[in-house]
Amino acid sequence: MQDSEKIDGTQLGFLIFTFIISTNLLTVPSLSVMFAMQDAWISELLASATGFVGIWVMCELSRRYPGLSVEQYSARIVGKWLGKLTSANYAYYWFISITTITMQHTGFISTLLLPESPFLVISLTFLALSGAAAWLGIEVISRSNEFLTLLLLGLFIPLLVLTIAEADAHLLKPVLENGWLPVLQGAVNPGGGFMNQVFILGWLLPYFRSSVAKARQASLLALSGVTLMSVSLIMLTLMILGPLTGKLTYSFLSVVQYIGIEGSFERLEAIAVSTWVIGCFIKVAVSLFIFSVCVSHLFEIRNYRDLVFPLTLLSLIGTVWVFPNAAALLDYLVFTFPVLAFLNQSLIPLALLIVDGVKRMAAPSLP
Repeated sequence: MQDSEKIDGTQLGFLIFTFIISTNLLTVPSLSVMFAMQDAWISELLASATGFVGIWVMCELSRRYPGLSVEQYSARIVGKWLGKLTSANYAYYWFISITTITMQHTGFISTLLLPESPFLVISLTFLALSGAAAWLGIEVISRSNEFLTLLLLGLFIPLLVLTIAEADAHLLKPVLENGWLPVLQGAVNPGGGFMNQVFILGWLLPYFRSSVAKARQASLLALSGVTLMSVSLIMLTLMILGPLTGKLTYSFLSVVQYIGIEGSFERLEAIAVSTWVIGCFIKVAVSLFIFSVCVSHLFEIRNYRDLVFPLTLLSLIGTVWVFPNAAALLDYLVFTFPVLAFLNQSLIPLALLIVDGVKRMAAPSLP
């Protein structure tokens, strides 16, 4: 860890907010509605519960091992070799996550703005900028994110307000028409997303300049804001598009293209695209930072910055190698990602907390 890098509660809250809302803006409504239909907003509420559990787990582990990241205290809890295995697993997990986010971003930009540009060129420019931010460090990322989050909210909230005039609440009925099973299925994918956002606390809390209690408070506030915006987003999308929501890849973008004030505000999708780009930039920059820290701990390299650009290049190769096409990416997001998210973001941290608790009961003298 670089002792000179520190973030405060506001910056931590904004990082968590942007990290989760960035990809929720345009993609989550479709994935949830595929299963839960008009009850997708209930799925989003249920999914947020995983985030609150994740905050408690990560903050408790950080309280017991202050100043250490997940890989560092996992070695103390389960031993050196299992700790190394955990580090390798998380390094691979963040590599796949960066590849996935970059491919989502590249596909979005290529479809809407630059259909003639090669995928590789779009991915290269995006990753180069994100890698530069990661090399500058988490403090620089968090400071820039403070401004960018306010800009994102300033651009996005007016879009939500404009959709209200076109909304039809009757499209949300009947509630629970098919029971709870589709609702629970619809909560799986966003549930993984909520856990992912608070999961980054395992790498951000060592850089937090205040107490774990204040970090928990900032994280809970950020997660509450994300839940409110996500539920509002899904409800408004359903009240305008209805059953069509689950058939569209970027459903809220279709809503934005539909609304507008003729002669005054038209082609508002440019604002939605801007919010997407801002959010994805911060998300990939933070992910590259965490990826570099994971690998530096795995191979005991003193300065993570030495790894940022080689790992950025590796991530660029991953965008070509990991998912051969958009169909493979969608299949991963719908079926594979929730399983990996549960294993890496929920099961492993919770297992570490349980093992540590058992060890402390067996040896009360442990700090």
